[in-house]
Amino acid sequence: MKTIYDIQQLLKSYGTIIYLGNRLDDLEMMEMEIRDLYHTQLLDESEFRTAILLLRREIRLEKEKRER
Repeated sequence: MKTIYDIQQLLKSYGTIIYLGNRLDDLEMMEMEIRDLYHTQLLDESEFRTAILLLRREIRLEKEKRER
């Protein structure tokens, strides 16, 4: 898993498609869904950590972009 697209495909494999029309909201919702999948033991720890790190990075970049 290397991109947000990979995370979207992972979520899609569990029947979850997220599109709220706002990139930051989409990323935050994806993070919540990934956490839910991990807590229900559908994701292993390495997938969870990789996805969370990618999402946090993208969220940070999106917030920085909006501040400019």
